[in-house]
Amino acid sequence: MAIPFYCYFLLFLFLFILTKHLVLPSKGLPPSPALSLPIIGHLHLFKKPLHRSFAKLAEQYGPVLFIRMGSRPVLLVSSPTAAEECFTKNDIVFANRPRFLSGKYLGYNYTTLVWASYGHHWRNLRRIASLELLSSNRLQMFCSIRVDEVRSLIHRLFLDSEGVEFRTVDMKSTFFELALNVMMRLIAGKRYYGENVEEKLEETRKFKKIAVETFQLSGATNIGDFLPALKWVGSRGLEKRLVILQGKRDKFMQDLIEERRRTRGDSALENRGKTMIDVLLSLQEAEPEYYTDDIIRGMMQVLLTAGSDTSAGAMEWALSLLLNNPESLMKAQAEIHNHIGQNCRLLEESDFTELPYLRSIINETLRMYPPAPLLPAHESSEECTVGGFHVPRGTMLLVNAWFIQNDPKIWAEPRKFKPERFQGLEGERKDGMVFLPFGAGRRGCPGEGLAIRMVGLALGSLIQCFEWKRIGKEMVDMTEGAGLTLPKVQPLLAMCRPHPAMENYFSKL
Repeated sequence: MAIPFYCYFLLFLFLFILTKHLVLPSKGLPPSPALSLPIIGHLHLFKKPLHRSFAKLAEQYGPVLFIRMGSRPVLLVSSPTAAEECFTKNDIVFANRPRFLSGKYLGYNYTTLVWASYGHHWRNLRRIASLELLSSNRLQMFCSIRVDEVRSLIHRLFLDSEGVEFRTVDMKSTFFELALNVMMRLIAGKRYYGENVEEKLEETRKFKKIAVETFQLSGATNIGDFLPALKWVGSRGLEKRLVILQGKRDKFMQDLIEERRRTRGDSALENRGKTMIDVLLSLQEAEPEYYTDDIIRGMMQVLLTAGSDTSAGAMEWALSLLLNNPESLMKAQAEIHNHIGQNCRLLEESDFTELPYLRSIINETLRMYPPAPLLPAHESSEECTVGGFHVPRGTMLLVNAWFIQNDPKIWAEPRKFKPERFQGLEGERKDGMVFLPFGAGRRGCPGEGLAIRMVGLALGSLIQCFEWKRIGKEMVDMTEGAGLTLPKVQPLLAMCRPHPAMENYFSKL
C-alpha cells in the first residue's frame, strides 16, 4: 500500500525541526543546555524559583548560556566578568526591554521608565527620575517624611507592647505598610496605614486593594509572552485582569493629581509640603505638550511599585537574618547605642554614615537575598559579542544576580550571614560586578539612594528601640518564594519588647 504524500511531508518537517533544535549547533552562539524541544525550547528545564534553576544550569554548562524560552532567545549571564561586559561595552545594545503583556497595560503601552525602549523618551524619563525626583537634594528634602513614618511605627509598637513581656508582630505587613506610607507621602502627601486614616476609609480601602492587586499581577507569569501560539488560550484571563486593574489605577492616580492641582497657588495648602506630583506638575506647566497626565501617572506608578515592595522585602530578610544570628543583632544594637548614647534621642538618617556594622548588615542582606535575584530583563537592539560568543539582535538578557552574589568561587561561605565581609568595603568590591542588588549600567535602579536611606533608618530604629527574638526555638524559615522581588515563603513573625536603654525616651510618650 502506498504511503500518502502528507506522511512524507510530516516526516520531513519533524526531521527538519529535530535537526534544527537538537543536532546542528548554532554557529558562534554560547553553549546551550541539551534537549531544546520544538516550540517550548528549554522551558521544560526550569522550576521555580527561577534564579536557582538558572544557577544549576550555570554550574553545569558555564556562566554564559544561550537558552530558548519558548520563542524567545535568551542570553543567561551568571558571572561578574560577563555582566560587566553587558553593562559597559554593550550597555547601549542591551538598553532595551522585551515586550511583555504586563508592560502593555501596567507600563502604559511600554512608555514608562521601566518599560520604555532606549531612546530620547526613556532618557528624558531617566533624567526626571534621577535629577528631579530622586536626587540627593530631593531625598534630603523628603527626609522628614521618612523620619515621621518610622517614628510613628516605633510609637505604635511601643504602645502595643505595654503590659506584655513580648509582643508578636507580623513584620511582613508592618514593613509593607511602612514602605507604602513613605512612598505615597513622597508622591502625593497621603498615608493609608496606621493612625489618623479613619477620615478617608473609602479612599484607603481602594488604595489597599489596588496596591495588593498590582503586586500580584506585576509578577504573574504569562505563558503568551514565551509561547505566542498559546496567547489566546493562556493570556485571556490575565489580560482582562490587567485591563481592569489599570483602569482602577489610572482613576485613583488621576484623582490624586487633580487634588494636588487644585492646591497649587493656595499658599496655605502648599505649606503642607511639596510632593513628587507637585514637582511633575511644575514640569508640566513649563512643557505641557510633553509632560502629559499620562506621563505623570506612569511615573507615579513606577515609583510606588518599585519603591515599596523591594524595600519592604529587604527589611524583612534583614530582620530574619538577625533573629537567626542574635550575636549580630546584639553587635548592631551596641554600635547604635555607643554612637548615639542611651536614652538620648532616636536614630537619624545622618547617623547612618557612622554606623559601619549596620551598613554591612544591609549590604550582606542585599547580597544573600537581592531585591531582584534576576535583574529586570534587557533585550539586544543589535548583534554583539559577550564572552567571545555571538549574540543575535532581539535576544533577551537575563543576569542572575543571585548566583553571582552567592557564588562560592567569589564569596567565602556565601550562604553564611557574615556582615563583617563588607566592613571597610563600603558595599563594593574592587574585582568587578560581584555585587548587583540595584543592577548596573544605564538601566540600573535610580532609587538606590532612597532604598538605602529607608532600610537603614527603619531597621536601625527598630534595633535601637526594641529587643527582638524568634517566636519559638526554631530558626526563622528562610525559604525563598517565587516572584520578581524574592519574597519569603513564610512571612516573618517576630517578638519584641521595648529596649531598657530607651526607657527614658519611651516614658515621655
